[in-house]
Amino acid sequence: MPAETYTIQSKYKNVNIAADSIKQFCQRNNIAEPACNDILICVIEALNNVITHSYQREEDKNIDIILTVEDSWFIIDITDEGIARTNFEKPKLEFDPEDIQNLPEGGMGLYIIENLMDSTSYKSAGGKNTFTMKKNLNHK
Repeated sequence: MPAETYTIQSKYKNVNIAADSIKQFCQRNNIAEPACNDILICVIEALNNVITHSYQREEDKNIDIILTVEDSWFIIDITDEGIARTNFEKPKLEFDPEDIQNLPEGGMGLYIIENLMDSTSYKSAGGKNTFTMKKNLNHK
């Protein structure tokens, strides 16, 4: 059960640094490239959401990232100490993709995560918020 923990400060530039570390973790654990790409997209979206919504763009806050490979599952836990998420509805995108001028500017991140991951969960307790994403590595 390989696991690694990373902590970044809540700056958008650090999201790319975290993504590079996660890509290396995938390579060290022989995670197939398509699954790794899905994981990277979701982690980037989730980290951006923490910075934007939970920390309201404050740049001096910590975000903890725990990566675990257990059996056929890749598990990502992202923990912050910011404003807890209150909307738990599964995101829906209702727009015309041909109407480029009126594409939504936000709300797509959680939709992407919900569609690329096999499971997601969120808990808030003791001043800490943890968003967990799971990817089944046996899916093609």
